[in-house]
Amino acid sequence: MDHCCSNKTQELALLKQRQATVLKIVLGINLGMFLVEFGVAWFIQSTALLADSLDMLGDALVYAFSLYVLDKGPRWVATSAFLKGVLIVAFGLAVLGKAASNFASQQLPDPEWMKLTGALALSANLSCLILLSRHRSDDLNMRSTWICSRNDIIANLGVIAAAVLVGITGSKWPDLLIGLTIAILFLRSAVPILKESTRQLRSQDS
Repeated sequence: MDHCCSNKTQELALLKQRQATVLKIVLGINLGMFLVEFGVAWFIQSTALLADSLDMLGDALVYAFSLYVLDKGPRWVATSAFLKGVLIVAFGLAVLGKAASNFASQQLPDPEWMKLTGALALSANLSCLILLSRHRSDDLNMRSTWICSRNDIIANLGVIAAAVLVGITGSKWPDLLIGLTIAILFLRSAVPILKESTRQLRSQDS
């Protein structure tokens, strides 16, 4: 029995170590891409690209939370997941506010810069998704982290689509609409995370 418990403890320790390594890698990727995307989005005044950059920053914070709670108990894990949901909502609302601001602007975002930056972000997020997919069934912490990464792929494809449409139509509307769509995706994806984390927090209190 003691030998069995010892082996189980070692297996859990190795799992947490592997999770930590993955989370550190994806944290670095997302933080770097946020700086790139935010800079380009601000320069060319792209709502869709700005939404995607804030998603990158949100994910970097999500991964930091996930890394912090790796060695914590179930309550910490549930609390971290709840905070992730709150962050997603906050960034979704921030994008909605920026979209309203850009609506009054006369500047047309540069479609070539949008496509280039969107493609770079897509490559980065595909790498993150592959790394996280191996751990999505480990626990709530890693599952909620994987959901955030999955949403990034959809957002990146949206940015590229917006860039193509801006180039074809010569209008800022595709950029605004895709930015709003990404914001709505943020808000919708937060719902299951908030529900599950709230349920687990309540179960800890009961």
